[in-house]
Amino acid sequence: MRRALAIGLALMFLVMIACAGPSSSPPPTPPATMELTSPAFGDGEMIPPRYTCDGEDVSPPLQWKDVPEGTRSFALIVDDPDAPVATFVHWVLYNIPAERRDLPEGVPRQVKVPGIGQQGTNDFKDNRVGYRGPCPPPGPPHRYFFKLYALDTPLYVIEGASAATVERAMRGHILAQGQLIGKYGRR
Repeated sequence: MRRALAIGLALMFLVMIACAGPSSSPPPTPPATMELTSPAFGDGEMIPPRYTCDGEDVSPPLQWKDVPEGTRSFALIVDDPDAPVATFVHWVLYNIPAERRDLPEGVPRQVKVPGIGQQGTNDFKDNRVGYRGPCPPPGPPHRYFFKLYALDTPLYVIEGASAATVERAMRGHILAQGQLIGKYGRR
């Protein structure tokens, strides 16, 4: 009886696939890759305390290259997927001018930063705008993903937008992306 049921389900699955027919549109092309680096730490290396809650808590300098033609703006999201409850957002920066290829150390914590872009809210309790560095609970180091996106348009979102709002607005507009991972732990 079980064997007949399994065969019946397998046949039903095959019929469903056959009826679906070929897809009418090709799968989306994955975005190109940009190189994102920092003179303060290398990919996979420890983030110096200066850029954390144990130091001055200023944003690290960042640099990027391999920007695709047609880029109209950049967006940057920094998060910690190793946070105890859910992915924790440390920085949201969008509408970075297309001609920029770097961010200086210590971007001011304000919504609009002339020549640099607009900042959104992070996930700290007070929902502050701007960069807030690693501040994990004691234990093994957490990973911090610095994700840069080259976009074919500026983003039209509310001031101080959340990472989720920026991510929704970016859908269908990402030309390329780059990633830098830093680590930080506390005892």
